[in-house]
Amino acid sequence: MISQKKHILLVTSEFPPQPGGIGNHAYHLAKHLRNNDYEVNVIADQRSLSGKEEASFDNLLSFRVHRVDTRKLRMFMYVKRIMLLFKNIKNSDVVFASGKFSLWIVAFASLFYKRHFIAVIHGSEVNFTNNRLRIAVNFSLKRFLILVAVSNYTKNLVKDIHPHIVVIPNGIGDSFANSPTVKLDLKGRPKLITVGNVTNRKGQLNVIKHFPELLKIYPDLHYHCVGLPTQKDDFLAIATSLKVHDNITFHGHVNNEELKKFLMSSDIFVMLSSTTSTGDVEGFGIALLEGNYFGLPCIGAKGCGIEDAIEDQKTGRLINHTNTDAFKSALEDILLNYDSYKFNAKAWSSKHSWQLIVKQYISLLDL
Repeated sequence: MISQKKHILLVTSEFPPQPGGIGNHAYHLAKHLRNNDYEVNVIADQRSLSGKEEASFDNLLSFRVHRVDTRKLRMFMYVKRIMLLFKNIKNSDVVFASGKFSLWIVAFASLFYKRHFIAVIHGSEVNFTNNRLRIAVNFSLKRFLILVAVSNYTKNLVKDIHPHIVVIPNGIGDSFANSPTVKLDLKGRPKLITVGNVTNRKGQLNVIKHFPELLKIYPDLHYHCVGLPTQKDDFLAIATSLKVHDNITFHGHVNNEELKKFLMSSDIFVMLSSTTSTGDVEGFGIALLEGNYFGLPCIGAKGCGIEDAIEDQKTGRLINHTNTDAFKSALEDILLNYDSYKFNAKAWSSKHSWQLIVKQYISLLDL
């Protein structure tokens, strides 16, 4: 007898069309499970004020997304999430939770329903420095049958909390399959790029601090920052004080097609992420693999999930994010051996397609 496909419920703290790594992951997980004939429902927050962007995006999907509309009083949003969860869990066989609040409410639901509960942990949501938050998260994690960590680094953050942790890396979406034919005329030689929210965690400031020394060797070097300009003004002020602002451009958030043009037109992808005082940490760094797709070697920070996203001395270099000499050495090595790094980067990226990654998730559904 042929077994019936399971009904999947995915509860996530982020979801497109608004940017965010957790949302990107949740979207592709839902999409590729649906492509494999699973019934999929998603519960996610609406993050635009009007909700029009989300509505237009959701109407094109092959699965249902239940949105929690934005409210001034956050308590109403918490209640709405819980109501949607309890309504949809009744018809679900497997429940995925992804993101901080999702872990908590799905763990709460597990007290009332017996389902196949799986938590996807990315990094920051299991690395709080606040003891009360850490205790709450650890209690929640114990309610899940399986934990999926997106990197070995993330797994090590919770290795003493749960007996069944599986590492499944992030994947590259289908949208990168069709490359633009025209490159952008970007400044610099070589051209460095970071894609991500301009914040302390993503590490743009760490790169900027190395520039006074880098420019002595590479006077035409230019750094392109693509992503939400959250701390742009603060970082630009520091760049100005270091007299390197003419070699740095903040481009802001761009759509997917423009992003591909930026990556095609750059030389090296850089992500020198660092952990913040609250425990916010880079759990993997899917943007690095997206750069790899276009043949960009990477320079990334040790001590976070980026260590799983870069094959050191093959697809790029891993360095201490504060070590300027290590940055100079990595840059020199990559430029001298660029063709080899470029070839390896593309090959590494191809191993992380969502068509392959989703098979690892499917293998967990019947455990």
